[in-house]
Amino acid sequence: MTNLFKWRHYESDIILTCVRWYLCYALSYRHLEELMTERGLSVDHSTIFRWVRRYSPELERRCRPHLKQTNDSWRVDETYVKVRGKWMYLYRAVDSSGMTLDFLLNETRSNRAAKRFFRKVLGRPNVSAPRVINVDKNPSYIGAVRDLKHEHLLPAQCKRRASQYMNNIVEQDHRFMKRKINPGLGFGMYPTAWRTIQGYETMHMVRKGRIVGVETGNIQAQN
Repeated sequence: MTNLFKWRHYESDIILTCVRWYLCYALSYRHLEELMTERGLSVDHSTIFRWVRRYSPELERRCRPHLKQTNDSWRVDETYVKVRGKWMYLYRAVDSSGMTLDFLLNETRSNRAAKRFFRKVLGRPNVSAPRVINVDKNPSYIGAVRDLKHEHLLPAQCKRRASQYMNNIVEQDHRFMKRKINPGLGFGMYPTAWRTIQGYETMHMVRKGRIVGVETGNIQAQN
């Protein structure tokens, strides 16, 4: 990542520490500014904001090739994220063991959005084709699954199961995102929201042990 830090005023270790802390823990940018001040470093909170916006997508891009394979039982759901005063939909999917499959921030909750999300998940090389997709009672999933079967993107034998009980695992997983997003009272722009969420989700996958060779609870390896 050496070239990515060219012309930066601070060393890469300092930048990545601030980015990781913000994405991992429920800290504001001003909290991080204070933590850096305690360590004798003068870093403005707006600078840390720009670091997070710049390097979060890069973290996801570099972690993706090292993700473990998931299983074929999907749990799909969406949660709400406020962007510029409007509620948007964060589509998220995990497998039956809780490992994150993928995520997508979309303005609408529709058949088109659901199909776009499923295509995104199916395009990941480390995600197994689904044997069953557990969803809530959102009707857009019915048409999305049907259309993708007709397009031969989903296996014909794949079952769509509308069961709120079976989806508890992904609903519980939403809490991680809410814990990070809520203190900031939403995002000012879609690009900022999407870039930051990419970082949140990537660090969540790291902490859950989805990276090869990085086990859950091993903070040193995660760092």
